Amino acid sequence: MSNKLTSKNLKSLLISVSVIIIIIISTYYEYSLIIKTPIDPLNTEKTSFLIKKGETVKEIGEKLKEKGFINSPYVFFAYIKLNNLDTKIISGRFYLQKSMSIIDISSIITDAKNAEVILTIQEGLSLKDIDAKLVELELITPGELLEAAKNFNGWEYYTFLDKETLSKLKYPIEGYIYPDTYFLNPADFKPNKLIYAAMDNFENKFKDLEPLIKRHTINEIITMASIIENEVYGEENRSIVSGILWKRLGNDWFLGADATLLYITEDREITKEDLEIDSPYNTRKSKGLPLGPICNPSIESIKAAMYPKETPYWYYLTDKNGKAIFSKTNEEHNNNRAKYL
Repeated sequence: MSNKLTSKNLKSLLISVSVIIIIIISTYYEYSLIIKTPIDPLNTEKTSFLIKKGETVKEIGEKLKEKGFINSPYVFFAYIKLNNLDTKIISGRFYLQKSMSIIDISSIITDAKNAEVILTIQEGLSLKDIDAKLVELELITPGELLEAAKNFNGWEYYTFLDKETLSKLKYPIEGYIYPDTYFLNPADFKPNKLIYAAMDNFENKFKDLEPLIKRHTINEIITMASIIENEVYGEENRSIVSGILWKRLGNDWFLGADATLLYITEDREITKEDLEIDSPYNTRKSKGLPLGPICNPSIESIKAAMYPKETPYWYYLTDKNGKAIFSKTNEEHNNNRAKYL
């Protein structure tokens, strides 16, 4: 009886093992077929595909499926993991085809030569800041963008540039590098490519506003916009501060904006020594606008500079939480400084 049971058990075991082997072989065959077979072998149209920094393999697989590049995000996940490619995936923009297999796609997104690097220029960054970002992305050596900006010679392409005024500045195109996200090809990147792409972008955003500027020069508007950009946050606050600053200028006051002095100092804080600097950018000591923009402003700040809001305020400050506090008199302003700062 026990021999029969043993024989039965052995037979069941063999059947079970056979089934498992068949399943494994079948699964592997299906897996091999999926990773090698493209969605549409005849479709060679290139389509951009973006991998953001920090995205997981699972998220990338789901996006590939959603965009129609693969059938199974699970097989994609398995292939990446089995081949230890998860740490080799590059963030950036790639051009993929539906005629590519999972193997092809995996090869492309793990090779830095195929990726367009993502550069995000936030509102309020200066050319020095952007130069540092490009260095961090290993696209340039320190100072390359600044040198290209100093040697800018494309005046004839842009009607909004005042060559006579701007060519006297250290960085003539400061203020005109429009804040946005740019996709850069590391294989042939040159600082001038970014400069012209960003200025073309500025031209596109600014073209409808340019004819509306009547009371000031374009350089004055962009300079004021750059100050507003780095002084306060929010559309309403910016229009109020614009009104205050233009009012100060119109009444022969010092502009008194911290952002202009910070532009020429290395630190993020103003010292007593900084306040004594003899420079047009020290607007606590020198009257009028600084010579040119101190950063690259958003279109919202440009509009605020063009359309200031009239208020009874003459003073403002930003508290530790970024909230703008306005006051009508110097006494009230000093009280607010003591209270909020």
